[in-house]
Amino acid sequence: MTKITTKLGFIGGGQMGEALIRGIIQSGLYAGGDILVTEPNESRRTYLQDTYQVQAFDSGATIWSSCATVILAVKPQVMGSLLADARKLITSQHLIISIAAGLPISFYEEHLNDQQYRIVRVMPNTPALILESASALSGNSHVTSADMDLAKSLFDAVGKAIVMDERYLDAVTGLSGSGPAYVFSFIEGMIDAGVKVGLARPVAEALALQTVLGSVKLMLETGKHPAVLRDMVTSPGGTTIAAQHVMERAGFKGIIMDAIEAATNRSAELGK
Repeated sequence: MTKITTKLGFIGGGQMGEALIRGIIQSGLYAGGDILVTEPNESRRTYLQDTYQVQAFDSGATIWSSCATVILAVKPQVMGSLLADARKLITSQHLIISIAAGLPISFYEEHLNDQQYRIVRVMPNTPALILESASALSGNSHVTSADMDLAKSLFDAVGKAIVMDERYLDAVTGLSGSGPAYVFSFIEGMIDAGVKVGLARPVAEALALQTVLGSVKLMLETGKHPAVLRDMVTSPGGTTIAAQHVMERAGFKGIIMDAIEAATNRSAELGK
């Protein structure tokens, strides 16, 4: 992969910012020295510099003056004040990429009071840390095809990125943005169940993790519908159908659907 020479800026060096930094460096798209990060916490700045050899600063001035592409990796609740502070530093030459959940592109346009800014909104998830993120991207009318190709390449470097209309991004947030938490809860339940029926916790954990990993790989490699793969495991009058009966009676799929819908609705609320 050809290394991009233009420096990349991050406003925010928290968990998701670090996940993206790590993945982008590991992919070879950027070297650590070509990445600049703003992080107000001194110990966090030191950690990022020592771990990834990035350049870290306590304010965003250097980022905006040095980087044509800037990723906003801060919490949605502080985005308004960040944009107000940086308004005089941001120009139409910047490509602004935000990973803040729930905030629509119109939020950035209104706070910057200029419709000429090139803005890409992205919903990634934390598996970016191991280069397995699921990300959805949407840009405003000023984003060029080259801009979108660049943005997509950054998030393809940490997993799989899909470009789509912005109206779907709240649903993406509910499904894949928050999705790792649902999966971790399910795995935790499997492990605890294994312990309950007599397995040592390390054994239950190893079996649960490999089962989930193998099941995902099987679906990806076969391309078969999950119901078809489930039927392959379900023998008449067997153990699996007994378990499936309990899950159906408890409304397992309905619970998952309700949870994702709740997260989607919350994402929409955050954008208002």
